[in-house]
Amino acid sequence: MLETNFWIIFLTGLLGGGHCMGMCGGIITALTLNLSAGQRRWLILLSYNAGRIGSYVLVGALLGGLAGAGLSLLTARPAQLVLLVLANLMLIAMGLYLAGLSSAITILEKLGRPVWARLQPLLARLLPIRSPRTALLAGMLWGWLPCGLVYSASLSALASGKATQGGLLMLAFGLGTLPNLLLMGVFADTLRQWLQQKPVRLLAGLLVAGMGLTRLLLLTAGH
Repeated sequence: MLETNFWIIFLTGLLGGGHCMGMCGGIITALTLNLSAGQRRWLILLSYNAGRIGSYVLVGALLGGLAGAGLSLLTARPAQLVLLVLANLMLIAMGLYLAGLSSAITILEKLGRPVWARLQPLLARLLPIRSPRTALLAGMLWGWLPCGLVYSASLSALASGKATQGGLLMLAFGLGTLPNLLLMGVFADTLRQWLQQKPVRLLAGLLVAGMGLTRLLLLTAGH
């Protein structure tokens, strides 16, 4: 079940490319502005994304660890099942949003805006990016951007009840988002046009919602 969760979270990140374009397109444009093509551009893009994924892993480990401590004080299994159900319901909501069928998930994104309002000026101070080290720091801040897709994966990390598993789940999610965000830094306009096509968004969104529904059915069947 755990290995299945890793793959589902990875695919959620991969299929969420359209959402990533909307949320992160402006940031990527700002971070890669005035960077010439070539090896240095790829090194800086990789550094951004290493910092971003590092923040995801940190969040996952913290949430998994905190949940584990909390579950030890409660009847662990029922509480964990509630978290798993919530995680999959959010995954379904995220899929419907990606498909353009619902915007309910955006309500959750608003909850993270106060934190991002404090971090965004720090990110602005790092611009223009001139080295991989600065790009890594920028990526670590970028990882805290309010995003329903990240929050959906974070609930799965919370439901894992273990710091290690929570961190690994968020690593799987971050690696799933990596191809789209790397390509976005190089082929932004072309990728944006393709990912924003309605058939592509609909298919990707329905696949994500389907994975959430499948996990709910597996939970029901197991209990």
